[in-house]
Amino acid sequence: MKNYLKIKSQLLKECLLFVEKKCDTISKSIASNKYDLFSETKSSAGDKHETGRAMIQLEMEKAGQQLSIVNEMNEILQKIVIEDSSEIIKLGSLIKTTKGTYFLAVSVGQVKVKNNTYFVVSSKSPIGKQLLGKQVGAIIPFNKAEVLEVF
Repeated sequence: MKNYLKIKSQLLKECLLFVEKKCDTISKSIASNKYDLFSETKSSAGDKHETGRAMIQLEMEKAGQQLSIVNEMNEILQKIVIEDSSEIIKLGSLIKTTKGTYFLAVSVGQVKVKNNTYFVVSSKSPIGKQLLGKQVGAIIPFNKAEVLEVF
């Protein structure tokens, strides 16, 4: 059981790193767009200037939405208690199935820990929705996988 706690800890660390990198990238994009927006000077071609400003503002709105999603992901990760072990799959569970091993957290994708591949998925993803609340022995419709163990 302790070994699974170490794996869950590493997977959670990878999730936090993933979110941190995303946040950093988006913040840099916002800063760059702000700089571009304020340095955009009016030219003799007024329409071109206005179009450029509108495009930058759209990019900033898009980045703001992405930042909101990343902040939500971070909030979800802060709620995960990896020390909890349960027969019922919940946020922070490590789930071994006949089709692979999953960690229910946020959507990160495949993560390798000690030469093993884990699928880090959100509870809002199709597979996450299927796993949430299931117990050992449950068959989930997603790829007809059987839940073998929950940690």
